[in-house]
Amino acid sequence: MRPQSLAIRLLPPFAGWCAVGATTLAAGSPLRVAPVAVFLLAGPGAAVLRICGPALTRHQAVGPVESWDRGFERDSDRLEQLVLAAFLSVSATLICATALMAAHAFSGLRVLVLLTVLTMLAACCPQLPGRTRTARASSPPQKGSPL
Repeated sequence: MRPQSLAIRLLPPFAGWCAVGATTLAAGSPLRVAPVAVFLLAGPGAAVLRICGPALTRHQAVGPVESWDRGFERDSDRLEQLVLAAFLSVSATLICATALMAAHAFSGLRVLVLLTVLTMLAACCPQLPGRTRTARASSPPQKGSPL
């Protein structure tokens, strides 16, 4: 494993521990809110997306037939991964908060610590194997087709 890939892999858990450390600052301080918000919006989703990323990239976006933008496929895939990471992070946050509420142990710090530990576990997991890239259909199925 290259040191650069290890650093990228451990960036979400590091952001989580920075967010946990930021909770010691004064309430409402921007130095407290910013790391917590960034971690909750991107950390867990980025770690999970790193695991399943190669399996998700087997399909690439297909631009319009008269493609004037050569970077459409690349930019579309990046935007898709960014949005997916945000939604995965929010989903993980809601699931952890709901589980702690059900256990009558809810607090903001506990949610952060639990998410950071889960993000660390996700950072330690190997990636799912990818497959060869195939193009997605750019138009809806035609009338009379089985789909």
